[in-house]
Amino acid sequence: MKFKQAMNLIKSILNINQKTLKSIKIMKNISKTLTQYGALALLVILSWSMQSCTEPADKFFATAILNTNTISDFATPTLAKHIEAEAKEFPDIPSSKKNGDEAGKMIQNNILYMEKSLSDIKALSANSDDRKAIKEKSITLYEFVIPVYKNEYTNYAKLCDSKADETQKEALAQSIEQKYGSTFEKMYIDLMETGKTFATENKLNVDWN
Repeated sequence: MKFKQAMNLIKSILNINQKTLKSIKIMKNISKTLTQYGALALLVILSWSMQSCTEPADKFFATAILNTNTISDFATPTLAKHIEAEAKEFPDIPSSKKNGDEAGKMIQNNILYMEKSLSDIKALSANSDDRKAIKEKSITLYEFVIPVYKNEYTNYAKLCDSKADETQKEALAQSIEQKYGSTFEKMYIDLMETGKTFATENKLNVDWN
């Protein structure tokens, strides 16, 4: 009798272990499925997050393209005249008396603004080919202009503030125009043409005149 009870007990234990193994197997399958779906869900979330971090087309356009209007007169007689005007004095107008650093301050302020603009452009997301192209061209444009402001235009401003001879100022202004003007114009026009395509594709209302 005791032997029979013992055998029944062993059978019961074996049945329990088989059920346990089946349960473990089921749990593993569930875990594997959840892991697969979890990975897919994570990819979807990451994709959505990247898209949500992308600037609206109008903001991207304003930062990378419209903002370059502030440097559109680079390497032109117009910019040279603006710098010279900062240091201009009129004998019959006492209020026009200068401190002797106005042109220099104008250049430094312009440099600070351009460096901030460049930083903003570098921070833009570029998750499409057209945005990448615009971002790269805009960065290249600023990196071409800023060193000239720090060197040649800073020297030109010093000549203006010190009331240097007109021939010296004209020679430096013409040198800047001849050395950098043509290259800048090509780069600027190229950026604007790319910008026009971007504006059209994104239905941005832009006055190009």
